[in-house]
Formats: sequence, structure tokens, C-alpha cells
Amino acid sequence: MTVTYDYTGKSVLVTGGTRGIGAGIAAAFRAAGADVTICGRTPPARAEHRFVRADVRVFEEVERLISSFDRLDVVINNAGGTPPAPVNGTSPRLHARIIELNLTAPLLVSQCAYPLLAESGGAIVMIGSASGTRPSPATSAYGAAKAGLHHLSRCLAAEWAPLVRINTVIVGLTTIQPTPTQAAPTQAAPTQAAPTCGASDPDWSDRDGPGRHEPEHHGAEHHGPEHHGPEHHGAEHHGAEHHGAEHHGAEHHGAEHHGAVRHGSDRHVSGRDESNRHGSDHYGGWSNLDGRAIPAGRMATPADVAQACLWLAAPGYVTGAEVRVDGGGEIPAWTHLVSGDAGG
Repeated sequence: MTVTYDYTGKSVLVTGGTRGIGAGIAAAFRAAGADVTICGRTPPARAEHRFVRADVRVFEEVERLISSFDRLDVVINNAGGTPPAPVNGTSPRLHARIIELNLTAPLLVSQCAYPLLAESGGAIVMIGSASGTRPSPATSAYGAAKAGLHHLSRCLAAEWAPLVRINTVIVGLTTIQPTPTQAAPTQAAPTQAAPTCGASDPDWSDRDGPGRHEPEHHGAEHHGPEHHGPEHHGAEHHGAEHHGAEHHGAEHHGAEHHGAVRHGSDRHVSGRDESNRHGSDHYGGWSNLDGRAIPAGRMATPADVAQACLWLAAPGYVTGAEVRVDGGGEIPAWTHLVSGDAGG
């Protein structure tokens, strides 16, 4: 059975839609006939959609972004993400920026878009994260912000019904294959695993003055190789330099390697399919992220997330809902202990 959607004549905004999950969502709406606008701080490699440069953490830029629309039917709040940021040793400024991107920015975009969405009877879809539903060590600020985003979505659904519907897609471990225009990924230092489950497009750098440069996450995708090995664009993170970490809506969780086997730089990556191989590259060398970590046997793809967005954005009754796109969740580590398969 094939499910198709017709968004002909509909205007759709995807924040952080230049790469990763955001790009996949934008492509799906475009294929369904929508007029798609994407936004971010950096233009996409290829101009497939209308692009507006905007930092969605800044209210004035969000106002400018929304003012560029005469009509708006759907907003996908996809921008988000995080570098590895353990609470002990991470600057308060970086934690604040993570929360701004993953919680404050979707609130600002939704607030500014509300009049147009109320006029069209439109919908908002928040790209949430499994990190906001369970402990997220090394990305605590991100997990807390995503938990806040999930709650914000439910609050707005009640506050704005019946004029605007708001739902959340909670994204689990996700893999993104590089496009032909993307360079090969830059691998993170062996001791680091970049974390995130879910979405984005900002700049973590200290742009207000000299000081410590913090990793630049453009939404939930990696600047350059989208979600393929944590790259932090022009920023130093714990002694390792990462180029181009932009989280545009992809789940990027180094902290979520339950029962996975890690290999060295000369590792041979085995997996069920090419998707898992790319996922291994993205998750810092953890190759065993198929059936041992995810019941469905593979990580999600942008297309999986996009299908949920197409359904939730279509006219209907559902609002205030949370749809998990995580392949059944993450298999608890204790199950490997019980089965005697804890060593990998």
C-alpha cells in the first residue's frame, strides 16, 4: 500500500532545512506539491527550495523570516541540535545557546507564524528527540530543552485549538547518507561521540566578543557531511577541532550507544545495509547500531521522519500528539546482560 499526500498550493516552512533531516522533510513536501521555504544561517549547496537566511534564535530575524510570507500553511520546527556538552566543564554560554536553539527558537517561530497559520487553518510540527524522553548524559541541556519542546507543543496545541494544530515527531537514532555534493566526513576524536536525537542551524561561537569558540551546530545536521561524523564548523571542542557541525533535524547521539561495539579508526564497519554503515560513521565509530540497539533493525532515515511530518501536517483532528519515529525505541543494555551478549 502506498500513501500519498497532495500539498499543491500549500506554503510550507522548514527551519534548518538545508541539510540532514530538514532537507529530507523539505524534499518530501516539495514532492507532494508544496511551495517550500527553508531557512538557516548558511545557504544549501543546491538551490532546490526558496531559501531565507535567518538565525531562528533571534526574534528580529524570525520576524523578518515570517514577514516574507503572504500565506503559510505548515511550519516544521526542525532547527536544533547540540555538540557534546557535559555539564561539568561546559561553559554556561554554550548551555544557554543550546537551550535557545532547541526550545526558545521553536517558540519564537511558532509565535510569529501563528497569525498566518490561524488564517489558513494550518499546522506546526515540532521535531523532538528521544533525548527529551530519557536520560541524555553528556547532552543534558539538549535533552532538557527537547523535553521542554515536547511540553511546549502540547501547551500550544491546547492554547491554539481549533485554529492551529501542533504535534511532535520524537526522533530516535537517525542516519543520513551524504549527497554527491558533500565532502567526505571529518571524524571526531576517538574519545568523543557527538550527541543529538532530533533536529537544526545556529552558531555556537562566541560572536559577541573574543573568548572560547564553541561548536557550531546548524540545526540537527552536520555542516558539510550531514550527520556523518561530528564536525563542528570552525570551532574547538574539548581539544578536538570539528568543522561544520550543524544539526538540522537529525538525531545525533553519541550518548546513546546501548550495547554497541566501538571500533578504532581502522575499523571494519559491518551492518545490515549501507544505511547502518553511514550511521556508524556518524556515531563516532559505533558500528553495531542495528538490531542490538534498535528493535526495527536499523536507524531511522530522513524519509521516515518526513512521512510522519506529511501525515501530521495534513488537515485532520489530531493535535497535541507525539509520534515516535525510533524503530521501537532503544533496546535496554540489561537485555544483553541477560542474554549473555554484553561483550559485543
